[in-house]
Amino acid sequence: MKLSASDIYQSVEEIRAKSPLIHNITNYVVMNNTANALLAIGASPVMIHAEEEVEDMAAIASALVINIGTISPSWVRGMFKASAKAVSKGVPVVIDPVGAGATPYRTGTVRDLILAGRPTIIRGNASEILALTDDRLKTKGVDSTAASDEALHAAQSIADASQCAVCVSGAVDYIVEGKRLVKVANGHPMMPKVTGLGCTASALCGAFASVDQDPLTAAAKAMAVMGIAGEIAAEQSSGPGSLQMHFIDALYRLAKEDIERRLKVEG
Repeated sequence: MKLSASDIYQSVEEIRAKSPLIHNITNYVVMNNTANALLAIGASPVMIHAEEEVEDMAAIASALVINIGTISPSWVRGMFKASAKAVSKGVPVVIDPVGAGATPYRTGTVRDLILAGRPTIIRGNASEILALTDDRLKTKGVDSTAASDEALHAAQSIADASQCAVCVSGAVDYIVEGKRLVKVANGHPMMPKVTGLGCTASALCGAFASVDQDPLTAAAKAMAVMGIAGEIAAEQSSGPGSLQMHFIDALYRLAKEDIERRLKVEG
């Protein structure tokens, strides 16, 4: 499989034309950034976490994105309810294991979410993905202390066990599913200095999964678009604050020529 700029831009155009509803159960820190990024790419975000209504929203969404960044018992109950409803309706589910490995509660919760449901895509940094398979690993909060290629074996194990695509983000993003592997080398070193861009990547995975039924290519397209927008933004920015602003603009203005000129994908 060779992912082309045309393939990626076709999905971008489809998102812009359909404005798919992306249901996010995400953390307080990134709600605004995530919603703005989804709007900029052309999707329609909704940020609903109350357990009394998550099932109704998940049932009509085009994708569900579950992010465990600021979990509490009521939020966790809502996540399980929303996931079960989405799976029953054939709605793609993206899980972001934010900070897995930092505390037993957090790690256990996301493992249970993965086991209970059938996620379409799991996206995390290397430390988070490693922590899903190794109880001995302790992470540094939500920051990765490992390179993305160090988590490849763990990603493959999770993908096989859960029958889903697993994306390990980093300087190079690795997406695995079955016997397939895609590497995306787009992005900029300033991007990790902006809070929540990893969470944005997971939300974009949801947007692309809503228009592409192949979990591996949906995740790869999302990471390519994420990285390319980050590169464009960095060229116009003096630091992380302005990068965040220019990143949203880059998503909104993204053209096929930008993807053709910058795409760095193998697999």
